Amino acid sequence: MNKIKLGFAICGSFCTHAENVRLMETLAGMDYDILPILSFNAARMDTRFGKARELIEQVESICGKKVICSIEAAEPIGPKHMTDILLVSPCTGNTLAKLAYSIIDTPVTMAVKSHLRNHLPVVLAVSTNDALSGCAKNIGALSNYRNFYFVPLAQDNFRQKPTSLVAKFDLAPQTIEAALQGIQIEPVLLSPHG
Repeated sequence: MNKIKLGFAICGSFCTHAENVRLMETLAGMDYDILPILSFNAARMDTRFGKARELIEQVESICGKKVICSIEAAEPIGPKHMTDILLVSPCTGNTLAKLAYSIIDTPVTMAVKSHLRNHLPVVLAVSTNDALSGCAKNIGALSNYRNFYFVPLAQDNFRQKPTSLVAKFDLAPQTIEAALQGIQIEPVLLSPHG
């Protein structure tokens, strides 16, 4: 039985990187063949949450593959059928906007565009402080596009960050399995405690 080829694209939202590395380990343990993709910021920026080089080393160790971190390297994903499904986790507000408006200027947006040429599912695990304000229209638009699926979301700190939503990353495996069958798991918007 062939493994499912999963593209795993990591964007900014640096505070969620450790959780996404654990998610990648979980998915690798579920026998997905993972192709790692990093946005320019994820691949280059050192933050208080970690060093870019360390993230790349962790990801490459888990996947057993070199990270795709250029537009040129991401372009062949579709033509070469390198992925069966693509997960963008975390998917920042910046990436949401670019995907909603077909702006292709990062490795992640190119990976999504290239992957979609084969009419295959893209799963978005949103993490942005303005999901319920400026980004709401982009979430709405993408939820109406074919082949886009969302990992369920919840407010992470509604008192201090009232418009922030973060995906329930532990629901990503279930969302991926459903998306492979053309199904969006529900509810998409969860209560902060559920």
